[in-house]
Amino acid sequence: MDVLKRLFEQHFHSPPERVLPLQGQLGGSGRVIVRLAGAEHTAIGILYSVREENVAFLEFSRHFRRHGLPVPEIYTEDLSQGAYLEEDLGDTTLFEFLSANRSGETVAPKVVEAYRKVVAILPRFQVEAGRDLNYKVCYPRASFDRQSIAWDLNYFKYYFLRLAGIPFNEQALEVDFTRLTKFLLGANHDYFLYRDFQSRNIMLRDGQPWFVDYQGGRKGALQYDIASLLYDGKADLSPALRQQLLDHYMDCLAGFIDLKRDAFMEHYYSFVYVRILQALGAYGFRGFYERKPHFLQSVPYALRNLRWLAENVKLPVALPALLDALERMSSSEKLQQSPAPAAGLTVRIFSFSFHQSMPSDESGNGGGFVFDARSLPNPGREEQFRSLTGRDAPVIEYLDSQQSVHEFLAHASSLVDTSVASYQKRGFSSLMVSFGCTGGQHRSVYLAEHLAKHLRGTAGIEVVLRHTQLEKLGMLGESTQ
Repeated sequence: MDVLKRLFEQHFHSPPERVLPLQGQLGGSGRVIVRLAGAEHTAIGILYSVREENVAFLEFSRHFRRHGLPVPEIYTEDLSQGAYLEEDLGDTTLFEFLSANRSGETVAPKVVEAYRKVVAILPRFQVEAGRDLNYKVCYPRASFDRQSIAWDLNYFKYYFLRLAGIPFNEQALEVDFTRLTKFLLGANHDYFLYRDFQSRNIMLRDGQPWFVDYQGGRKGALQYDIASLLYDGKADLSPALRQQLLDHYMDCLAGFIDLKRDAFMEHYYSFVYVRILQALGAYGFRGFYERKPHFLQSVPYALRNLRWLAENVKLPVALPALLDALERMSSSEKLQQSPAPAAGLTVRIFSFSFHQSMPSDESGNGGGFVFDARSLPNPGREEQFRSLTGRDAPVIEYLDSQQSVHEFLAHASSLVDTSVASYQKRGFSSLMVSFGCTGGQHRSVYLAEHLAKHLRGTAGIEVVLRHTQLEKLGMLGESTQ
């Protein structure tokens, strides 16, 4: 972490006052991601040991910014240490925005509008910026070629089909893979392929989309990225919305190339299939092989997408062994029992006053963590804060300015993250975390709110947040944040 602090001080000419882990953004990548904040500036710091991927991300970022695309500015780097600083785009991903603004299949108009903005920008990456991009820095391949497709299909075969116990004829499946690969390579593949164009890699700031995590990009076909976005498993977009967004994408794409829509659609659903298979391979590797069960929570969504494809799409290439394996997956009792989000870990977070009774653990598991925040600076001693709570902007600003508060929160978050990972691995269903302070109104509330925000959006976790003293005082109205 020292290298990131050094880079921050060199770039902004003042040291960071706070370093906050953003573990919720790690996913399966293995990157260390933190937010560094000083008196006037913030930045996202990355530590990652794969130099080739770092080089690709940094060069792509600078190239895309030269084309006016909304990607983070790269502030500074130290490739010898696998470290760089980039622009802070905030905390709201497109996936989080979607999740907070939907009811079943009904998605709020403002979310649909955000998706329309995203698909309208995609052709600028693929065509406009793809024309003069340096594909020599792509990692691990310069194009989505025969070898890349083989890697994805074998990833699915060995880490999902094999580990899920789905029977298949390996020779017949290889024949299908060869046939599918040949067909995919028949699509025009002279464009930039983002590779992981999905809702968790798109940030929303002031209502506008910004794009990250394109370090796996390479030359490829247009169909792959739009398929990745529209068949993003847990985003679970309805068929009608998918079609609406696909039509909008093709309308925008036609402004960049002489688009033959029939030719585009001839290959489109084959790319949908191969993207879903790649994702299933990733779920199997992380879930079955690395024993991280929350990755398996995405499997039912992928299976639902495959069932819809089987019922509604006839591929122009025969794939009998693959389709038979997919049918077996859909009827697999083991996969149908994959943990759904509601059956995951519930983390109950409380704030309370030490002058009152501590929160009781209704789950019967004994109470979990209790953190004593009374050592931290107390806003309640300041007249201007006494009628406010830890949910109000002036109190938040005051506590944000205290280094000791951020150190406390970082240590507490680290302990909770470790338990969360262990509880998920062991299949536990409940964890309780309580923050106490003198009055239960400022510090404990602030800390509980921050931990809840840190954990929300983590796969397989439901967060329940309660402020027991604020409930007693009737102070749970709208905050001023």
